[in-house]
Amino acid sequence: MSRNYFGTDGIRGRANGLITPELALKVGQAAGLLFQRGEHRHRVVIGKDTRLSGYMIEYAMVAGFTSVGMDVLLVGPMPTPAVAMLTKSMRADLGVMISASHNLFEDNGIKLFGPQGFKLSDDVEKQIEQLLDESLDKKLAQSASLGRARRIDGVHDRYIEFAKRTLPRDLSLDGLRVVVDCANGAAYKVVPEALWELGADVISIGVEPDGFNINKECGSTSPEALCRKVREMRADIGIALDGDADRVILVDERGHIVDGDQLLAVIAQSWKEDGRLAQPGIVATVMSNLGLERFLQGQGLELVRTPVGDRYVLERMLADGYNLGGEQSGHIILSDYATTGDGFVAALQVLATVQKLRRPVSEVCHKFDPLPQILKNVRYRSGKPLDADAVKSAIDTGQKRLNGHGRLLVRSSGTEPVIRVMGEGDDRNLVEEVVDEIVAAVGNAAAAAA
Repeated sequence: MSRNYFGTDGIRGRANGLITPELALKVGQAAGLLFQRGEHRHRVVIGKDTRLSGYMIEYAMVAGFTSVGMDVLLVGPMPTPAVAMLTKSMRADLGVMISASHNLFEDNGIKLFGPQGFKLSDDVEKQIEQLLDESLDKKLAQSASLGRARRIDGVHDRYIEFAKRTLPRDLSLDGLRVVVDCANGAAYKVVPEALWELGADVISIGVEPDGFNINKECGSTSPEALCRKVREMRADIGIALDGDADRVILVDERGHIVDGDQLLAVIAQSWKEDGRLAQPGIVATVMSNLGLERFLQGQGLELVRTPVGDRYVLERMLADGYNLGGEQSGHIILSDYATTGDGFVAALQVLATVQKLRRPVSEVCHKFDPLPQILKNVRYRSGKPLDADAVKSAIDTGQKRLNGHGRLLVRSSGTEPVIRVMGEGDDRNLVEEVVDEIVAAVGNAAAAAA
């Protein structure tokens, strides 16, 4: 069965385009029916980021869940990993995060978590999709069995304490000047407060959400403002989260960006030295730089690769017993602490290493020189450009040219109508040539199908 709604990270699209109140209500009903197991009073935790359409989707989902007899706990703007954590700790049957992550405000999305705080499997998502295409009128709750909804307070403090407990009890961030960019998103309250409580001198930007400015020229996808602020304030480190705070990018004291691959390298080496790695390796996606793989090999560690998407990283971690994994984009999963990517907790692990080594972030967080990596996106309107013979031929030719000297990855985005073409290798000019030839072929195929 093809997936008509779910992508690599929940359901995502234009608010009032794909993500309508009708769809949100139906998702609430379908997921609510599927997760009613047993005779107890069922409940769901719903969090959101700060985009304007969150109100519309939140209340539509409340209507959906209560109509099938589930009680709803509304926690308001909270990081995605906080919603996952609260789902488990509050013994909810289901968790929902209303967010389009790093996308701009026009988009929104629905991420679902099971009772243990993990994102749903492909099989469960397919069952929900099946229900979305059915009439559910006869499955609704009787009048006396409808659910209730209430907004709950105090959950910010619960997440702050949870995050602080991931550090050694005696570790303080005293003496560190930290600039944090919360992307005008879900973490705008909890993260600056947690950093201050840990002893840091905190300068906050991206903490004035207005419904429209989430991820706009700020956050992990646009860290330029953070780079400038770190230099201006002579800070020790900058932390850039995305709109729902499940990914993080750091900036060193010189204003240089530290991506997810370098963060994985830092944490992997630190955990290996402390005997904290559950397996002699980590899990990352096909997008991670070959430089990371070579660095880990030098440490006696393996890099296990998965398809793009933090859920696939987590599935492999759980299946094979790894406790560290992530993506180049900054999704870092520390399964000793969290059931999904947590940008803030990952940043805390790096800050702990910086405090332990008492060295500048530029030294601590530069573990390898990344190989030249070129990523280009081709947007298309319709059809399947990757199925075109000319595109297949261009990819085949590119693979042969890079053979033994690099990697090539061509894939469809799971969240938008875009083909991503990525190449990396020791020879930048060769990589660029190969990528450009494939981009041209994909562009021609897309134009022909339009």
